[in-house]
Amino acid sequence: MWRISGCALLATAVLSGCGTWERVPRATPDAAAAFEVPERRIEATSFELLKQFEEAGEPLYRLGPGDEIVVDIAARPEISGSHLVGPDGFITVPFAGPVLIGDLTREQAADQVLAALEPYYFDLSVTVGIMRYGSNRIVVLGRVENPGVLQFDSPPNLLETLAQAGGLPLLRPEQLLTRCAIIRGDAILWVDLARLLTGDLSLNIRLQRNDIVYIPDSTDTPVYVLGEVQSPGVYRLTPQMSFLDALSQAGGPTRDANLNRIHVIRPADRVNFSFSFMQILQPDPSLNVALKEGDIVYVARSGVSQIGYILDNFNPFSTLLLINQLLAVNED
Repeated sequence: MWRISGCALLATAVLSGCGTWERVPRATPDAAAAFEVPERRIEATSFELLKQFEEAGEPLYRLGPGDEIVVDIAARPEISGSHLVGPDGFITVPFAGPVLIGDLTREQAADQVLAALEPYYFDLSVTVGIMRYGSNRIVVLGRVENPGVLQFDSPPNLLETLAQAGGLPLLRPEQLLTRCAIIRGDAILWVDLARLLTGDLSLNIRLQRNDIVYIPDSTDTPVYVLGEVQSPGVYRLTPQMSFLDALSQAGGPTRDANLNRIHVIRPADRVNFSFSFMQILQPDPSLNVALKEGDIVYVARSGVSQIGYILDNFNPFSTLLLINQLLAVNED
């Protein structure tokens, strides 16, 4: 009788160790409400903002500070010549004085110069040409080879800007282009570069003077896949990344994983969403939730594997004692 109780006592000690080996917090009530299914497209509000940005841009170049222009007046060399557009958008024309041409096209600037000279001359023909484009500047920041102020001869589109900034082709892993922000005044448009670079040219919007293009570091948006997966660690959050995307990048569950205890934890909202992996296979699309920056995917260890781990690491004398007790029970 003592041998049976001793064996039971030792077995109880082993099993109690299993409970203390891994403690995973319980799921947060109604945690599913904090998550959403990933949309493999831009949201409607983003489409509206995209349209607003695209309509604001125009292919015609408008003069600005720093541009060098030449004003050519037929048969009037004394009032023809080159000019540098000042910070206030003015040039100084002989006899006419200051003429505001900032933010005008070449044709509109020619009309302004003509209107300023008409009180002094008759039958003038005025043309305006651009010798050097100095105001068509785009500021590029972030993970590109050539950040800073870039100048263009005409209003560039997004791909042209990224190409000149050295963002194409990929040179370093941390430069992986997945998204970028276009900042125009107080408006910010996030563009899914993965879609743009795979052929969605609707995202290749035309930029305006003084637009800011920001490409974040790929490590600026991490998600964490931990627990019983093949390759636990930190992974880069891609646009509309789902739980299955992250789990697949980590190599999937190990054979010791408890597939009934999958956790998606969102520290920012203090929620723990727990579900069974088998529910994903039903399939239930509402469970393949979209991840956000800082989310944690955790796969718990199964109870059987915990027992095996504890026995593997148990004191060899205690293990031998347990085996002897079990043999003694069998002999009785």
